[in-house]
Amino acid sequence: MPTGNPDECKCNMTNPSLEMAVIPAAFLSKMERGLEELKDLLSDKTETEINSQWIESGEARKILGISQKTWQTYRDKRLIPFSQFGRKIYVKRADLEAFLEGNRIER
Repeated sequence: MPTGNPDECKCNMTNPSLEMAVIPAAFLSKMERGLEELKDLLSDKTETEINSQWIESGEARKILGISQKTWQTYRDKRLIPFSQFGRKIYVKRADLEAFLEGNRIER
């Protein structure tokens, strides 16, 4: 019978990664609620937040499925708004979505 000494309550387990701890139910409930709130915050990224992200030229080409030359032509013709800092080119995800929607062919 344990005397209250924490060393006496240790289980003799062959795998130390399977050790268990006893925590109060109230603390567990509070922790579960906190994790749910955190999960909701992380998954509730609004479409506006996602579309306002700036992405690099290479990722934009992958999204559009176009070659480097075609991407250069689109930029030369100003078909998609972009920003350039030195040799780096950035485009907003929303502008890519608008371009795709604007060129959508209905049945």
